[in-house]
Amino acid sequence: MDQTPTPDRHVPVLLHRCVDLLAPALQHEGAVFVDGTLGMGGHTEAVLERCPAARAIGIDRDPQALALATERLARFGDRFTGVHAVSDDLPAVLADLGLDPAGASGILFDLGVSSLQLDELDRGFAYRADAPLDMRMDQSTGPTAADVLNGYDVRDLTRILREFGEERFARPIARAIVRRRETEPFTTSGPLVELLHDVVPAASQRSGGHPAKRTFQALRIEVNAELTVWADALAAALRALAVGGRIVVLSYHSLEDRITKHGLVAGATSSAPHDLPFELPEHAPWLRLLVRGAEQADATEVAANPRSASVRLRAAERTRTTPDQPTRSQPTPEMPTRREPA
Repeated sequence: MDQTPTPDRHVPVLLHRCVDLLAPALQHEGAVFVDGTLGMGGHTEAVLERCPAARAIGIDRDPQALALATERLARFGDRFTGVHAVSDDLPAVLADLGLDPAGASGILFDLGVSSLQLDELDRGFAYRADAPLDMRMDQSTGPTAADVLNGYDVRDLTRILREFGEERFARPIARAIVRRRETEPFTTSGPLVELLHDVVPAASQRSGGHPAKRTFQALRIEVNAELTVWADALAAALRALAVGGRIVVLSYHSLEDRITKHGLVAGATSSAPHDLPFELPEHAPWLRLLVRGAEQADATEVAANPRSASVRLRAAERTRTTPDQPTRSQPTPEMPTRREPA
């Protein structure tokens, strides 16, 4: 494992902008901030420093990231609690901690693959070195990228490459993968990268970046069910958000951002039928969008932190309660199993 100090291993994207958006909702005593994708804790650290009245709950499905972040945030004592869970468990996590499952004052999601996962070569997320094809964010459960490559048929491989990787050459890549595995199963990334260099046309490689980029993205999304988890997590987070609470989401590709946009815009739009002469209270918008469209990192940040180049930030504030929100007397039925980080 990389022994570099945790704060030096990851530069949080749009850090000051995220904290500026969240801070107004986190200044009151008892405010609860939830980082639904804790990673190495950089955003949470900044929130705790800026908002001394708040406590933070950090959720991550990656035990290694959770352990590093917990060590980094130990100086905040009981103001920080780390929970090993999937982010769509958010209301249940709050209830399990004895907190209001609809009482989060601030929620942050920084989606996509983390610096930790990219930099630890044995995780298999990066294509720059020959490493085991794992790609699981939680290495204790579920199929690996190698399982997908060796087990899916041409149709399913084509589907995930096209839908999740937005790969133009999905079909020829899928066929080549199936041919290659008939002689030797995929176990490490090197042979896959070599195959992609051969299959993706040279002209596309010159204009579209590394030929493995889109395939690795697709495999990672499939292995971790990222889009399904994100759609469920966003809905759960919005149910957990208190009136006056704020949510900020950082997305890194169009599929994530589309889910985010639809979820926030739906809450900020009246549901009254067009032919109704007046708007009933239950039809009124229950979110207020805090930014116009999606914000991006400026040139200065991109130059300092290239991983911010594709980020899209969206944010909203809850303005009223809705019937789907859980209550203390009616906790969410699926209660997560809390596990302390290793």
